[in-house]
Amino acid sequence: MKRALLLAFGLMCGLAPAPAHAALTLCNRTSYILYAATSAVQSPRSETRGWTRVAPGECEVARKEPLTAETYLVHARSSLAHSGPPRAWGGASRVCVKDTNFTIRQIQPTCTAEDTFALPFAPLDNRGKSIWTMNFDEQPAMSLSEAQLAGVKRLLEDNGYEVGRIDGKPDKAAGAALMDFRKRMRFAPDAGNAQLFDTLEREARKRIAPSGYTVCNETRDALLVALGQVEGGKPVSRGWWTVQPNACAKALTTPLNADAVFLLAQKKNGSTLVGGAQKFCTTAIAFEIRGAENCAARALTESGFAATPTKGLAGYVAHIGPTGLKRQAAILK
Repeated sequence: MKRALLLAFGLMCGLAPAPAHAALTLCNRTSYILYAATSAVQSPRSETRGWTRVAPGECEVARKEPLTAETYLVHARSSLAHSGPPRAWGGASRVCVKDTNFTIRQIQPTCTAEDTFALPFAPLDNRGKSIWTMNFDEQPAMSLSEAQLAGVKRLLEDNGYEVGRIDGKPDKAAGAALMDFRKRMRFAPDAGNAQLFDTLEREARKRIAPSGYTVCNETRDALLVALGQVEGGKPVSRGWWTVQPNACAKALTTPLNADAVFLLAQKKNGSTLVGGAQKFCTTAIAFEIRGAENCAARALTESGFAATPTKGLAGYVAHIGPTGLKRQAAILK
């Protein structure tokens, strides 16, 4: 069954009090460190800002000015420090962003600057109020305090510790792992949660760097990339990642354990640059789709993906040139 987004996108009044001088506050009730962008639309103009970093169990100010624009849109993505497929919260509205911290003011919704690309945003229903708090949620739902503990567990696992179930309940394995990590990082006795999450994220990014699946775009055009895999004997397709010209993007961050990963790359005009015989289902917006059968009957598009050989490899880099797949580089186990 199709899942248009990688995780649930929750828009609801939060329980946590909004910080002083805040109009839009974002609260993270997931186990992932999130980076969020917001867009204020007063037709025909828009102003988009990013990225607001929100640690699990925390609330951060995304906008200080009263919410008086006609429409607000929100997108969030998980930190690159997390292993596994990236998570995204968004909707069907394509909005221009940058990889680095940014503010974009524009009239036309097209991404004309070379360092901009579009991501799917969801509308914020602030019910006409000038001050609003919204929550990012995952399933099963958690409180802020539970999300904080689950976030620590997930990052400890990303750092190579065995912690058991990623949830908001304390357990001995996670407690022992946390004590070991604090000791190894030489934390001061009074080191708080902010330092803990900063350090866990930094160390996890170092650890996952050599492994996973990376796409490098060696063309003059931004590319939209989707991947197909077989997980538990069943096909799964995910997309889209935007890869800027002469840049690379990491699509998978865990060590590879399959004979092949399947790749689809398209230009923004819809033309296919990399494709092949292996069929998976896709959509025009961000997606995670399980099963590759009956795409049309499920209101999906059947697309051909190219196989990239990853058997016995922990990491793989797919290089895309003007005529398609250019060369490959492997990271051995």
